Amino acid sequence: MAELNGRPVPLAALQALGLINYGHFTTMLVRDGRVRGLSHHLDRLVRDCRLVFAAELDPVRIRDHVRHALRDAGDAVVVRVTVFDPDLGLGRPGADAHPHVLVTTRPAGAVPPAPMRVRTVAYQRDSPQVKHVGLFGALHVRRQAQRAGFDDALFVDAASRVTEGATWNIGFHDGERIVWPAGDSLPGVTMRLLRQVHEGMITASVDRADVSGMRAAFATNSAIGVRPITVIDDVELPGDHPVFEILRSEYEGIPLEDI
Repeated sequence: MAELNGRPVPLAALQALGLINYGHFTTMLVRDGRVRGLSHHLDRLVRDCRLVFAAELDPVRIRDHVRHALRDAGDAVVVRVTVFDPDLGLGRPGADAHPHVLVTTRPAGAVPPAPMRVRTVAYQRDSPQVKHVGLFGALHVRRQAQRAGFDDALFVDAASRVTEGATWNIGFHDGERIVWPAGDSLPGVTMRLLRQVHEGMITASVDRADVSGMRAAFATNSAIGVRPITVIDDVELPGDHPVFEILRSEYEGIPLEDI
């Protein structure tokens, strides 16, 4: 399912998105018309629209378009809301923008997802605070990691400090508390929700060399919730640490919001 501003998507609009590739988005898991952290997703879209397009975006309009796209959807789907301007050209991206709202859906994956193995790579996304559509770099290093036998890539900065995954945040358990790496990364909705319900979380610098001293590691995003990480380069970590069930229980206990 794909709709642009509540209507079938014109081919020209998809061509513009594919060729220019300038915009931003959010992805959320929808169950029976409800979303965990919906207000955070809407806030992200409004905030990023100001940053990317210097334009205002009406959250009521977004909800209307998502509801319309979900009218024939199944019980559990992953919804992506992409904001872009099909009339914004390659030669003059500085023109005044009039953002459009593209809503696409896909079936939800298995929950909880299987643990994953990741490889560190020196990489930083452009404008890491924005969930933008410029995914080439992140997908390229993900592909390289997968070709090398891993499931995904974990970014480290120029000082070898862990920041984020290709499309997810990473958290660690140091034996006493949850540690979110400090540094330039996307403030994910799932991470923000967990901060609200789990006591004792901190943000601190995590060097690549610190990973071997951690008791557990996990990835978070709205489509997967909490996913154990069992390998980071040559460091093996448990996939059944008790903290995973604690975090999942706390996360699933957060009330869903009607779209």
